[in-house]
Amino acid sequence: MRRSVKYRLLFLLSAIVVYCAGFQWLPETIEGDRALELTLVVAAGYFVLLPMLYAYCIIYVGQQAWWKMLIVLSLSSLMARFSFPAELASYFEFIAWLRYPIIAVLLIIELVLVVSIVKALWQARSLKGDPRLHIIDKYPIDEEKKRSLALVLASEPASWYYAIPWFSRHHSQNLAHLNLFSAKRWHWCLLIVTTLSASVFTYMLIANWSELLAVVISSIVAYSLVVVTANYRVSRYFSVYVQEQKLVLNNAMWGFLAVKLDEIESAEFGTWTKAQRVSEENEAAEMLCFGRGTTANIKLSFKQPQTYFGAGGQLPEQITQLYLVVDSAKELQCRLQALLDQQPLVLEAEELLNRVS
Repeated sequence: MRRSVKYRLLFLLSAIVVYCAGFQWLPETIEGDRALELTLVVAAGYFVLLPMLYAYCIIYVGQQAWWKMLIVLSLSSLMARFSFPAELASYFEFIAWLRYPIIAVLLIIELVLVVSIVKALWQARSLKGDPRLHIIDKYPIDEEKKRSLALVLASEPASWYYAIPWFSRHHSQNLAHLNLFSAKRWHWCLLIVTTLSASVFTYMLIANWSELLAVVISSIVAYSLVVVTANYRVSRYFSVYVQEQKLVLNNAMWGFLAVKLDEIESAEFGTWTKAQRVSEENEAAEMLCFGRGTTANIKLSFKQPQTYFGAGGQLPEQITQLYLVVDSAKELQCRLQALLDQQPLVLEAEELLNRVS
């Protein structure tokens, strides 16, 4: 497990512990023995400890934007509104009062973004391949907010594109197969059973309170079967391929990388253990590796930093090297090297066409 993933899990577990402790231990009123002291300790956890952990684990280690600090601060304010003693909870009533103008402003911003993104998706409707690749081309790295929202919207057609074999019948040929659990049939069946069980459990849990709400929520959970199937098919059939002079790597459905062939410096065949897959600048940071296994067999080096879109595109990372664990490493290395050798000729042909036009 990579260092950034470990720190994300550390923050998630810390947040669960701190918020659960607040709801469990905080008294209903501040009048009581040591009630004020306990409230101050929990408040320090909400507004000091968790923001500091978020700043280090998510923003510093995960290399995310600083504006995302608003997420943990808003969440802590919401938790304080419902868990603090009544005398102090009233000070967080501004969350309730401000929600309407905030929602109105956000809706206007989101509407503008959605219109522009839907327009971009509509323009890309006739293009072939993964819809997420067209979003990356449409929105550069300096438009992170638009790109993040666009990737969320594009994940829906992308899920259907990969889940239904007829939609992806003209997909680019796979060059190799990453060693992923999600590519195994038993893993797919397990996720299907888990999703259906979660849907039934959700219905039984809510039905006594509201049957209509139970049907809606359980249906949403069951709808995840599309994503589960897409996750299996993209891992099994489309994990490594080339499209429009780009090498596309799908680390299941939740993470992907698309890099231009002329930006790949080298593709090496060999063996690299976990201890060897470390950053030259920071020995504590393990380099990104696609595929499960203790030893990687392909190493890709890039001429300039490339963006890896983790968590469905919501946690982008800049990488300069990438390790792969594939089934036919030597064959993949030969194919990539042949493509890389063709790039100077392609660039010369494009330059010649530009001059003629």
